[in-house]
Amino acid sequence: MYKIMLIEDDRELCSLVKEYLEKYKYMVYEPTDFNSILEQFEQVQPDLVLLDINLPYFDGFYLCRAMRKKSKVPIIITSARSGELDQVMAIELGADDYLTKPFTFEVLLAKVKAALRRAYGEYSTNNTSHLTVQQLTLYEDSFKMTFNEKIVELSKNEYKLVKYFIENKDRIITREELIEQLWDDIAFVDDNTLTVNISRIKNKFLQLGIKGLIQTKRSVGYLFNHQLLAEVDGDE
Repeated sequence: MYKIMLIEDDRELCSLVKEYLEKYKYMVYEPTDFNSILEQFEQVQPDLVLLDINLPYFDGFYLCRAMRKKSKVPIIITSARSGELDQVMAIELGADDYLTKPFTFEVLLAKVKAALRRAYGEYSTNNTSHLTVQQLTLYEDSFKMTFNEKIVELSKNEYKLVKYFIENKDRIITREELIEQLWDDIAFVDDNTLTVNISRIKNKFLQLGIKGLIQTKRSVGYLFNHQLLAEVDGDE
């Protein structure tokens, strides 16, 4: 489920937009303290930002530039300012799109979907910091993993494991190999710790609707059954 940060001081509009986007299975976060937007941005780690320009304390131009310095997250400006200079400034400061108020929810939804596809989906081929197998994509800069329209966040160790599985998808990987990927000094690592981490990433795959992707080979190790992805994708 994609997480959208909706930064808008018009509470009525904010409520309507949130309600509409949630119908399409987006998770919408609304900051209420406009004096700490950037701190909340770092805490929430949204997949997309909808950003008004006229805001208390800091305007949208300032916030857009500050967010872009920290993240590659898609930013869509939503503003009543319809002048070309405002739109040019927003794009130059790092915004991905600009939507003039008043707008229809249908147009907003289309722009949100397009921005997410460019960033995380089928149009994101220019992003070099990711690995892709079928419709499964792993993002290095954000520790996120997507499959079709679903998304999950990974811990550092979960990311390392998934990355190693993808890079070695055509062979059985021993437990010793995986332990070495996670810890520098394997002499002090409990074997059960790896089992716990494997269970966690299996659960993450289940959240994406994928079951049985990591197969246990008794007394040997694990196999990343990437061919299963094509079957799951075909059932969507």
